[in-house]
Amino acid sequence: MKKVLIISASIRSGSNSERLAREFEKGAKEAGHVVEFISLKDKRIAFCRGCLACQKLHKCVIDDDAIAIADKMCESEVIVWASPIYYYEMSGQMKTLIDRANSLYSRDYKFREIYFLAVAAEEESHVPEKAISGLQGWVDCFEGVELKKTLFIGGLNGPNEIEGNGQLLQAYEMGRNI
Repeated sequence: MKKVLIISASIRSGSNSERLAREFEKGAKEAGHVVEFISLKDKRIAFCRGCLACQKLHKCVIDDDAIAIADKMCESEVIVWASPIYYYEMSGQMKTLIDRANSLYSRDYKFREIYFLAVAAEEESHVPEKAISGLQGWVDCFEGVELKKTLFIGGLNGPNEIEGNGQLLQAYEMGRNI
């Protein structure tokens, strides 16, 4: 049994990437894992100031929702990011939270496995490459941590378009097999 944190980085109602994340969650729970789901939709997360105080304090000096989320990240064994792809990159909310999680470098983080779920309007397989590369850059900064798997579904533009998509089963299976 693993402690899993799923972070949905979309702020749109009817989010396709969040729906994908919910299928992962369902599979992970059915496999017996302890799962927490966080949506960034209503979270207050400011930009990193680059002051590096977090390296000494082991938490950010900016008092907002990023502190509690970083604490949950630190205590999780598996982190799952779910994001829409905008202009061939992860959402701004996801990148901002990654930057704000800088305090994790100086902490005794437990996560070892990272998963990435993404959707986009464009269908070409190269669409998520830059987002995956950006996430891999973050993962590479943590010793013993691996980007285990990614799942990309293209051709989804409007809210709730993912409903009935056969690839939802892939997200479910990813969750069951972590």
